[in-house]
Amino acid sequence: MAAIAALLQSRTALAALRRTLPKHGPTVVSCRSTAALKRLLENRLVDAVVLAPTATLLPELAELRGRLPGIPVVAYGHFRPDDGELLLACRKHAVALVAVEGIDDPLVGDMVARTSVTAERRRALADAPRMLRLTEPLQRAAWNLLLGEVERPIRTIALAQRLQVSREHLSRQFGAGGAPNLKRVIDLTRIACAAQLLSNPGYSPATVVRLLHFASSSHLGSTARRIANVATSGLGALGPQGVLTAFVRGNTRSRV
Repeated sequence: MAAIAALLQSRTALAALRRTLPKHGPTVVSCRSTAALKRLLENRLVDAVVLAPTATLLPELAELRGRLPGIPVVAYGHFRPDDGELLLACRKHAVALVAVEGIDDPLVGDMVARTSVTAERRRALADAPRMLRLTEPLQRAAWNLLLGEVERPIRTIALAQRLQVSREHLSRQFGAGGAPNLKRVIDLTRIACAAQLLSNPGYSPATVVRLLHFASSSHLGSTARRIANVATSGLGALGPQGVLTAFVRGNTRSRV
């Protein structure tokens, strides 16, 4: 499961964020410093960064934002009427969303989730159910879960348990009506995420291998070729939508 990186000064804000994130959504990982945040971004799949903005913190993270522009940053803290310069600094440093502590607390988790990397990937792949012929409720429910389960290759039995059906029923029904088989679609969602991450100049293929728990760089490369007909180096230019298009063109079924 992806993480929400939190660099917050208030325990109340941290608790509100944890409490209001969607069920089965990302976990909150509290970072005590910018160094800890940078380590987390190199070692965990991060869906968004939530921080208490200050006039010194935002410029300190400017280099990080330049390397990882695809990881949204949400500012969450107390804002006073005279904090206009701080709000302008948030805009200057490409903060995606501003949440006000004490006002937005009941909604902050949902606000962050709608701004997250996963939400952006969902929007990019919005046409996938139609393109993949996922017409049945079970197929679409499985697809919706798979979009958020990309950090590791989810086992069919674990997915079936989440959907409250048997593994055999899920495997049989998912590929019905001309849809791709389930294993191939699991690979599709993970390669779409890899493409999304590799569009960030600060993420190398080796980092993506680590973040998405591929067995090796060659494993990532072979999966990319099987799903999207490109080498790993071509994924970033494709993005999630390009991966889906390439997949539908002729990679939905195994050639073996």
